[in-house]
Amino acid sequence: MDPIINKYLESLELGELKVFKNMAIVPLFAPADEGPEYLTMQEALDKQLLEITEVSESGSVPDLKVTNSADQYVLLLDGEELMGAKQNRVLTTTILLKPQSETVIPVSCTEQGRWAYSSREFSSSGHMMSKDVRLSQMGSVHESLRLKRGHRSDQGAVWGDIRKLSADAEVASPTSAMRDVYESKADALAEYQKAFESQPKQHGMLVFINGEIVGFDIVSRASAYQKLQPKLLKSYAIDAMFLQTEQTDTPSIDDAKAFLVLAKNGMAQLYPSVGHGDDYRVDEKTMVGSALVAEKSVIHVAFFRVAENDNGEKMAGVRQRRAFRSAR
Repeated sequence: MDPIINKYLESLELGELKVFKNMAIVPLFAPADEGPEYLTMQEALDKQLLEITEVSESGSVPDLKVTNSADQYVLLLDGEELMGAKQNRVLTTTILLKPQSETVIPVSCTEQGRWAYSSREFSSSGHMMSKDVRLSQMGSVHESLRLKRGHRSDQGAVWGDIRKLSADAEVASPTSAMRDVYESKADALAEYQKAFESQPKQHGMLVFINGEIVGFDIVSRASAYQKLQPKLLKSYAIDAMFLQTEQTDTPSIDDAKAFLVLAKNGMAQLYPSVGHGDDYRVDEKTMVGSALVAEKSVIHVAFFRVAENDNGEKMAGVRQRRAFRSAR
């Protein structure tokens, strides 16, 4: 692992483990805010400093155009959903937009049944792709980067994962929109929000479902995390809702610490980021992860535990790898 990411993960302090139903969270704290200051996507949109549109009148499913008119950076997080224009999309990677810049960003579609303008510009849906779909998308983006195709996802796999999510939620969306699943479960998700309120100076969360670690997200600035936690929390909780079992393992702080050590020891590949900074990627048997580093500071880091199927293959990325190999 890169020394900057190593040092950052080693510096984290773990808060008190909290449990609600079949989900548990360990708050993560960094010693201090680091790196450049930035606005979150929602802040920049609210201040009308960010304009997100189709790349052209006809549009392009895997690309959007973003104009940042702010005099500071704007952070777009992997999995954040945008709604409007010709169809809803999500970010395929975390991007730190440069001040006063125009950038074409890579996205996945989360609304298969619509290709017509509902608005000229995008707004935030207030949601983030579920953890399971983020994990799947991250695997396909890793493969795309290895094949020098940029931060592209396997769009067919994303649609398939959203169909499964909709089926689990028993939601029939007229346009197969991921957002409709979240809106249908708003009351239940609000219970998770109430159970896991953010704490002062918190930078991230490590999450257990059914007693097993599923992953963590951390951002460099506590003020940004406070604004991002509702989205991040829902992205894990929506999976937890459909994975409830009568018997679960007991989550432990020791397991949380062990997973952070595992992440720290991962072998990372370096790629150019879409915006400002460097994009580090880890793709191993037991986990996948990404970290955006800018100005010698970790801006966002996310790691997910990977399950195995009966043949010992990683469940995340198997379908995407086959798709990419057949396309060669």
